Amino acid sequence: MRFFFLFVAVFFAAHLVAAKPDSAGLVKAGFSAAEKQYAYMLSAYTDLKLYPRSADPNGKTTFTTIGDWTGGFWPGCLWYVYEYSNDEKWKSAAVKWTESLEKNQFNTNHHDIGFMMNCSYGNAYRLTGNESYKRILIQSAKSLATRFNPVVGAIKSWEVFHSWDGKAVYNFPVIIDNMMNLELLFLASKLSGDANFRNIAIKHAETTLKNHYRPDYSSFHVVNYDAKTGKVLSRETAQGFSDNSAWSRGQAWGLYGFTNVYKETGQKRFLRAAIKMAEFYINNHNLPADKIPYWDFNVNQAGYTPNWKYDASRFKEIPRDASAAAITSSALLELCRYVNGRQKEQFFSMAKAILQSLSSPQYTAAPGTNGYFVLKHSVGSIPHNGEIDVPLVYADYYYLEALLRFKRFRF
Repeated sequence: MRFFFLFVAVFFAAHLVAAKPDSAGLVKAGFSAAEKQYAYMLSAYTDLKLYPRSADPNGKTTFTTIGDWTGGFWPGCLWYVYEYSNDEKWKSAAVKWTESLEKNQFNTNHHDIGFMMNCSYGNAYRLTGNESYKRILIQSAKSLATRFNPVVGAIKSWEVFHSWDGKAVYNFPVIIDNMMNLELLFLASKLSGDANFRNIAIKHAETTLKNHYRPDYSSFHVVNYDAKTGKVLSRETAQGFSDNSAWSRGQAWGLYGFTNVYKETGQKRFLRAAIKMAEFYINNHNLPADKIPYWDFNVNQAGYTPNWKYDASRFKEIPRDASAAAITSSALLELCRYVNGRQKEQFFSMAKAILQSLSSPQYTAAPGTNGYFVLKHSVGSIPHNGEIDVPLVYADYYYLEALLRFKRFRF
């Protein structure tokens, strides 16, 4: 009997040791790579009107302007490096790039104001407490809220959506990506005391959960609504393989978004949904061994037919999307905070496996290469023939966020 209890004690002690995050190696390596790459970036490019976004096939950095949805990720990356290092030079750079986005607080042209302002000003306010940033965040949320339609019960994403088959044009499209912008509304509600922001976020999440998800918790990319009646007109894709497929980054956006909605509301329906979305990723038979997904889970599978011009022979291997993996890892580490037992261990193990793969030479670039971004092998939109197997600034952003969450993780 004594031997039995000794065996059990040793077994569980070993299990707990194995389960603890090996944060020192992964986190240090990831941020070391970021500091080297971003030092090159800051030295080479100083125009505050051009925001690093990706790299061309030759590895040269490509940029976007203030109106693009990705502008806030670059200062966000700098804030994460500052948070890790506590080095004032990173803070100085982060402040400069963040404040270059100030006029976006009045941008009502699309739903991505959350990405643009929360990833920049949200982190800035969190780490500095600067009251001027607080005011800008509240105004940004007001701009986002102008796109909410109470009849539809959702925030309009784009102005129009053109079906790939050329048969229809829709005027109230809502994309799964929009779940990520609800975080700005929840934050603004707390900062301002205005419950309307929070109510809009919750309603949008309810509508998305009802209309975007299939029984297996895979997601449609675009749901088109009648703005006058709220009726669903179509369910399609813009960046995925087919209308009925599971676009990998869309799966990640939903998982992250619903995890955050549960954090803000405590409503179990959102937690259950996030758990199911996590399990869809983890248990997917088409997830590669290194846990970095193909750009769509259903590429080349029977029963999935693209409406756009797809040439399978163009790719020797199906492209991976490191950005989808990075977002998923960060989301899983947050989701771990709200589950216990086997689920907690399962979600943590997958998040760690993803980070280990992303931190390997297969996905982490050598210093001075890759347009000065950390991660390689992301995909923007294959149907649009844009940003295929390249670095993407938002892949870096969510990778660094995941590393910080990994560093703080406790069982």
